[in-house]
Amino acid sequence: MQWTYRLARSGDLPQIVEIYNQAVNTLESTCDTEHVTETLREAWFENHLASTRRPLWVAESAVLGFSGLAGYLSFSHFMNERPGYFITSDMALYLHRDAQCKGLGTFLLSNAIKAAPDLGIETLVTTIFSSNTASVQLFKKQGFEQWGYMPRVARLCGKQRDLIMVGRRVVSD
Repeated sequence: MQWTYRLARSGDLPQIVEIYNQAVNTLESTCDTEHVTETLREAWFENHLASTRRPLWVAESAVLGFSGLAGYLSFSHFMNERPGYFITSDMALYLHRDAQCKGLGTFLLSNAIKAAPDLGIETLVTTIFSSNTASVQLFKKQGFEQWGYMPRVARLCGKQRDLIMVGRRVVSD
């Protein structure tokens, strides 16, 4: 499959929200339990568009079988934007349901690892529900290690969820 990615542009927000809301439906990738709106995501989106160090990438494919965005990856500040943590980026990776299990996650994540040092990022981290085995495996295959385990920190539709933090250094010390 041929994938490309680019920086998000102003017109991408509706499709990003659509992809995110697909994840909300699964109860496997986010603690949001109801769909978000474009209005709710505007500030987050505008912050990414304005940032040179914490971009938002969108992925596309001319051969996927549907038009529009196939997924997105965002780099975000870690631990409430405290300056000492600026070498670390939290990441979010969401794929359109029709783009899952087709190599897009690997494509975006491997490119994020390569791009991170040029963004001033030395360490990448994310959190994943332990029940989301596909995401856990994706990150492990890209060299991420489990750095933390938080049992029963979320409840979605009455079911408790454990959270795993994974991380990877992308520069050598």
